[in-house]
Amino acid sequence: MRWTWALLLTLAVAPRADAQFRTRARSSPRPNIIFIFTDDHAVNAISAYGGRYNQTPHLDRIAREGMLFKSAFVTNAICGPSRATVLTGQFGHLNGVPTNNDSLHPTTLTFPKLLRAAGYQTGLIGKWHLWTRPEGFDHFEILRDQGTYYNPLFYRPTDTVTVEGYTTDIITDRALAWIEQRDTQKPFLLMFQHKAPHRPWDPGPNHLDQDRQRYFPEAYSLFDDYATRGRPAREQEMMIGRHLNDRDLKFTPPPELSPTQLERWNRTYDPLNAAFRDSALTDSALVRWKFQRYLGDYLRTVQSVDDNVGRLLNYLDDTGLAQNTIVIYSSDQGFFLGEHGWFDKRFMYEESMRTPLMIRWPGVVQPGTVSDDLVQNLDYAETMLEMAGVGVPAAMQGRSLVPLLRGQRPADWRNALYYQYYEYPGWHMVRRHYGVRTNRFKLIHFYEIDEWELYDLNRDPHELNNVYALPDYKRTVYSMKRRLTQLREQYKVPAVDAVPYAPREGR
Repeated sequence: MRWTWALLLTLAVAPRADAQFRTRARSSPRPNIIFIFTDDHAVNAISAYGGRYNQTPHLDRIAREGMLFKSAFVTNAICGPSRATVLTGQFGHLNGVPTNNDSLHPTTLTFPKLLRAAGYQTGLIGKWHLWTRPEGFDHFEILRDQGTYYNPLFYRPTDTVTVEGYTTDIITDRALAWIEQRDTQKPFLLMFQHKAPHRPWDPGPNHLDQDRQRYFPEAYSLFDDYATRGRPAREQEMMIGRHLNDRDLKFTPPPELSPTQLERWNRTYDPLNAAFRDSALTDSALVRWKFQRYLGDYLRTVQSVDDNVGRLLNYLDDTGLAQNTIVIYSSDQGFFLGEHGWFDKRFMYEESMRTPLMIRWPGVVQPGTVSDDLVQNLDYAETMLEMAGVGVPAAMQGRSLVPLLRGQRPADWRNALYYQYYEYPGWHMVRRHYGVRTNRFKLIHFYEIDEWELYDLNRDPHELNNVYALPDYKRTVYSMKRRLTQLREQYKVPAVDAVPYAPREGR
């Protein structure tokens, strides 16, 4: 059921409506919802997705006891816009957050506001990254901007607090404390949002020495020459060999460390860095060393996430909450782990656009099921509203995943996805582009310079061969352009972008 904005806004402020929902909740308990959201988590760094680099037993448990979505994607692979889309169920050009430079307006209607109006207790712990005070939450504790990996500062409704320790652990501590202190007469929504594994990939104390002697297999295209691609792939500034800085590579320590933490940090990195300097590596050998350092530290931050997901799942078991609590795990986008020689995200290529999505819903989702259907972060808001039995605003642009979770795939489920990235010029200098992805093909238009790329994902899953100009794909280009036009009309995409982008510090 879809409701109008006006009716939903009325419900959001009407005491009688709130009381009605509470009565309903007592007579028919609604599920709690925990939305675990990480930052830049590549599917290749989750063993449930077949990742070859690491083991993530606690994340795998969510998949084993629920549903894993193999074809989950984002609308725009950058932090703030992705988060705004999750909250609003809208593309950035409608919700007002097309770039990381934009703020989510406090009056924007979001699914937490609707759940709160419907009797849910709502909490937000961790990364926010939308520049304004969170609205629609009974309680929040959010990191300042990106936050730090150690000794984070949290903004709370009435004050700020700095907590000593490792941020992934602390966010979990505070999330569990909020659940423990909640109103047990209400169902709850918890948005449990980690900084990790975002740059600069600072490992926690429990994993500083993990796998230091291990050699990680190289990405298949670490030395990609971009032979069939144009200016965007060549002009970006996200190459492992050229654009990682001293903080990324751990030649300088995190500035927020306490003396004790710094001593522990240096005990790990000082001898490793000395050995590197003595080796005097150059050219491809230097790139390979940087890849090993980058990937190893990235995976160490992932391991802390997995540890803390395990803490949460165990807590739900121990407190008897597991049976009536939906657990959702996702990330704001994927990440390049050396593919095409890159780190970071932004491009519409698979490693960036694709994101993990695993959902455990006891009694509803058949354990161990896998979905190949095309889904997007655009769908998350509607999904959580339907899970809670709350009506969906007509202005939301996604589709609820509940039918898929119940094993009842609608015959008219989408067969194509729309994507758009806006931040040029800006961090990493990735050109603005939009495109369409189907099960087999991906068409990308770098519209400011009018360059096109087409990939046959069946024959070229790693997107190394742009076939846009090949005669054999002429009909495909035509049909994909038609589909692209249809999607831009469907999603009300304006023909002209907003004002030129100007990046803020620390993005």
